[in-house]
Amino acid sequence: MADEIADNQPEQPQEVKPKKSKKKLLIIIASALVALSLSGFLAYTMLGGNKKNTDGADHQKGEKAAQTVLVPLDPFVLNLAEPGRFLKLTIHFELSDPLNQQMVTDHIPQLKDAIIILISSKSIESLSSPEGKLQLKDELLLRANLTIGKDIFKNLYFTEFVMQ
Repeated sequence: MADEIADNQPEQPQEVKPKKSKKKLLIIIASALVALSLSGFLAYTMLGGNKKNTDGADHQKGEKAAQTVLVPLDPFVLNLAEPGRFLKLTIHFELSDPLNQQMVTDHIPQLKDAIIILISSKSIESLSSPEGKLQLKDELLLRANLTIGKDIFKNLYFTEFVMQ
């Protein structure tokens, strides 16, 4: 009877289940290791493996930044359209091509004349807002390029802008 009770006990299914769960656990661990190693390899090749290419790109960007040429003009103190109102202004022009720097230095008197005529016609109200300053910047770029006869100015910067 003890043999029958022993035979009736469901010990075999309990032993089979741990074997299956051990196999599942091993499969899960193995697939996790494969996924981690694959993602690590991809991260290394995407981020660290292309250092030669990115260093070359950074070097080229540095050369382009070194090619940017700013031509400063002497500070202007100008009368505005309203009596008793003045503007002190310092401008730096950014050139689109460094080879045009000599042409700009040759035309500085004409550039100053165009700037003086344009700014002296402005009122303090038109220049006091940020939109007015941006509009002045656009008008100055247009006049400067027209004065030279080519589109050689990429941008201009106000480094000093004082109104009284």
